[in-house]
Amino acid sequence: MANSTPAQVCMTLSALAATSATPRPSGETRDAQTWRVAAGISEQLRALWLATQAGWRLVWIALSPDDANMAYIAKSIDGSNRFAVVARGTVGSMTDILEDFDVGTVVPFTASGSPTPVAVSKGAMAAFTQVATVVSIPPPPGDVPGPPVPEEAFARQGATLAQALADLVQEAPANPRPTVYVTGHSLGGCVATMLAPYLYTLAQSWTNVPQFALETFAAPTAGLQSFATYLDGLPWLGNNHHVNAWDAVPLAWNSLLEVNRDKWYPSPGPAGNSTVHHLFDVLNGLPKGRAYVQPGVYTQWPTDGDYGDHDPELVNRTLADFMGQVAYQHADNTYLGLLGASLLSPGPIVTGISPTSGASGSTVVVEGYGFTEGSVLDFGPVPCRDPLIAPGGARIAATVPDGVGIVDVRVTNCRGTSPVVPPAQFAYGGPAPLVVTGVAPTSGPARRTTVTITGSGFPEGAGVNFKDVASKTVVRISDTELTAVAPLQVDDSRTVDITVTVGDIASATGPADEFTYTGT
Repeated sequence: MANSTPAQVCMTLSALAATSATPRPSGETRDAQTWRVAAGISEQLRALWLATQAGWRLVWIALSPDDANMAYIAKSIDGSNRFAVVARGTVGSMTDILEDFDVGTVVPFTASGSPTPVAVSKGAMAAFTQVATVVSIPPPPGDVPGPPVPEEAFARQGATLAQALADLVQEAPANPRPTVYVTGHSLGGCVATMLAPYLYTLAQSWTNVPQFALETFAAPTAGLQSFATYLDGLPWLGNNHHVNAWDAVPLAWNSLLEVNRDKWYPSPGPAGNSTVHHLFDVLNGLPKGRAYVQPGVYTQWPTDGDYGDHDPELVNRTLADFMGQVAYQHADNTYLGLLGASLLSPGPIVTGISPTSGASGSTVVVEGYGFTEGSVLDFGPVPCRDPLIAPGGARIAATVPDGVGIVDVRVTNCRGTSPVVPPAQFAYGGPAPLVVTGVAPTSGPARRTTVTITGSGFPEGAGVNFKDVASKTVVRISDTELTAVAPLQVDDSRTVDITVTVGDIASATGPADEFTYTGT
């Protein structure tokens, strides 16, 4: 793997599995999404600056029918005779990820190859079954836009992962001995711990028998002690479980109560509040007392418990900030950074739209970054025809398609789909959506602090609430700026959301609108 470590390469390959993980908002077939995923992965595998160093090629890929799981195979092209089996789990919120597996029920993992029964969670078994049985699709037609995909990626139409890997290894030279890395991040890592013994067992009957290594990152635990004992007893080239010390997800399902201790998260926070503690109490109870055990050599960093790498915008004692910090600590790029590997470039991001209201047929400008050639634009579930992408990929001029209500404006390309953000909402027929994008200062005493609120859609007569208490002094500067004096609260030493109101309508809440009362 040249100058990159196996962990850096495997984490990079695992991160690539999240490419275009959700369908286009206006809809696309599973085949179309699979082709888009393949194009995005292939494009990034050609990057010299990533840990993969343009030394790998996509050779098989399949997406489950419900988009819950995906797997792909890459092979080295540098003569090292290496293969990587990469699993991807569900992509969603942290709560969805933690609740995704049915861990209250355990079932026998008969595909493990163990001569005695081993137990895994019912949810992990369901995910493994999807990945193990999904088959590859036909190659895309010639007119599909986007970066080129190697013909080999779709050469094994109808093949399962195991069938494709067997063919690839059998076709490979015997010297040097083929090496298969089985890897994944998050739920993909959990699935990888089941794929590895399954594939290892099958491979013992192949003419060209490879050696196997298992590298997982941020993975929840798949099974009980019997599963961990059997897996750890197999002759792996490496069997490593990599964990960020501040990531809550890999604590599932044996030590989630750690999150409810005072150390999560240390100063500057966010410390967990009562809502956070209740949530993790509930999650910790899902295994119903069963003792889950993580296999492999446990590697945790930072080893000194340093909390230097965190999102400084998410430090308030709120559920939104806490779960946002959990997401940051669990993210692919956080793991790549801890490993000292190059980070992946993000997919498209929409930062705003102007104007934010109007009629079908009107012209809007969408701003952001990562708008590559071939990017498509959707207004909610309706596609926009012929968007004009400006050089540099930071602006798109578009004609508003037919629609109704308030919709999210999103950009999709082979890297993915821009996330839903309040500044990228469009209201058909108006009024413009109320959106708060920032407050300054973010803390201060009641009655003595004048807060400037920025955003959009602020009409004459707009009010401002600090949690559920209205400010008595509100000044409208423009439709994007207000000032308001912080009112008294029953509890004047906590963080609250600032919302802009018009009658019964209020702006959505989030970390950008938080204000902390200092109590002095």
